Amino acid sequence: MKSPVAHRSWVVGAVVLAVAAALLVAVGPEGAGAGRADTASGHRWITDRQGRALVLRGLSTASSAKTAPDGMPWIEEKDVARERRSLGTNFVRFLLQWRKVEPSPGTYDRTYLKRVAERVRWYGERGYHVLLDMHQDLYGPAVGGNGAPAWATGTDGHTSAATDPWELGYVEPGTVRAFDRFWGTADGGRDLRGHYARAWREVARYFADDDAVVGYDLMNEPWGGSVQGPAFESGPLARLYQDCIDAIRTVDRDRWLLVEPSAIGANWGFATGLPRLDDPRGDGEKARIAYAPHLYPLPMDLGGGYTGDTKGQVDASLRAWREQTERTARRLGAPVVIGEFGLDVGLPGAMEYVEKVQRMADEMGAGIAYWSNDPGPWAPWDARMRPTALLPVLDRPAPMAVAGDPVGYRWDVRSRTLSVRWRGTAGVRGGTEVYLPARYFPRGGRVTGGDKASWDAKSRVLVLRSGPGEHSVRITPLG
Repeated sequence: MKSPVAHRSWVVGAVVLAVAAALLVAVGPEGAGAGRADTASGHRWITDRQGRALVLRGLSTASSAKTAPDGMPWIEEKDVARERRSLGTNFVRFLLQWRKVEPSPGTYDRTYLKRVAERVRWYGERGYHVLLDMHQDLYGPAVGGNGAPAWATGTDGHTSAATDPWELGYVEPGTVRAFDRFWGTADGGRDLRGHYARAWREVARYFADDDAVVGYDLMNEPWGGSVQGPAFESGPLARLYQDCIDAIRTVDRDRWLLVEPSAIGANWGFATGLPRLDDPRGDGEKARIAYAPHLYPLPMDLGGGYTGDTKGQVDASLRAWREQTERTARRLGAPVVIGEFGLDVGLPGAMEYVEKVQRMADEMGAGIAYWSNDPGPWAPWDARMRPTALLPVLDRPAPMAVAGDPVGYRWDVRSRTLSVRWRGTAGVRGGTEVYLPARYFPRGGRVTGGDKASWDAKSRVLVLRSGPGEHSVRITPLG
């Protein structure tokens, strides 16, 4: 669970851990059995309209939208241009606020959606794939968080005080009751989940014909209130997701629908009880549901760096997280997007950690959305828009779209070699696109084992010819 706090003491951290342990009922390995693999490389991929597998790399935009009166992030179009130019990213997780989508029951603010669409266009014109994320933390502003409108916040007179760290706000009485009212686990009340699903339907209706939108992230870091663990994930959360999926599919048959597990536990490497969901498009390859867990190993979520004894603890957490994520993705028949990961870039070992996560994502074939693009201590740029140490770590060579089934790709910084392997499949259009940053490939790339179709020095994108059969290429710097 991301935090704007640069550092928190281990005393406070122990309190957070104790609260989490009291609430968490982890699913054992037997509750997350392996399922059928859907591609030759072992899992599914989010695909574009040409049928190419997308290797999604980007940032979340933006934490500033949570509290802005108009719900808009801090960015202007020039900032989007800078992001593409500086990082070569092809993906953005764009935060929405339910309070702005549906400011009063059954009333949808098309002016807000129009302003979102304007920013989606900024990204789309630069080749980005935009994921619209219905974001919440601590439920909504009426209980000290963001996301839900005041009219959808039922506390039954309970209150919520500000907490330090902010995550402890999840167990404040008013916040717990607001979630219970939303999930329908408290007696009586309105059908708030129905409102939420219909709000998603309106968002999907608005963006159904927008080619820049790749999908919808149905809820950020779900929290079950007084119901936790598999009882929450397989019950109220799964029902909400299914309602949202069914509602969206009445107006948009094509976008990918991303589902997140409960943040407590899954972020740290515990298993999830989230069940397989039904897509009205059909089963197997027809379904377009992806799995989008977040990654915040507990020692780092509590403000620690990647050094000393903490490093070993983080590595163990990463191994557990990967195992549980891959197991769950197989069970759900879903591609994987790491919907969030990040840390204060000034912490010891921070850059080593970020690169380790990126290598892990490469090995998993997972998309990533780093948290976040807000200028400051977690970002590739500081408050004066000067690059931080994070920028060159995120700006790395990678395939962007693969014309077939990716088998593997790897960036070796020591030898300055990007290796990409894939199986070309019938019906896929277009070539395989690869991003080559100027810091490593100032004059472009030399291709060994394949044919170069084109090179665009401005966008830094190399296009490789493709077709049916096996492909294995190595790309090294020219000159």
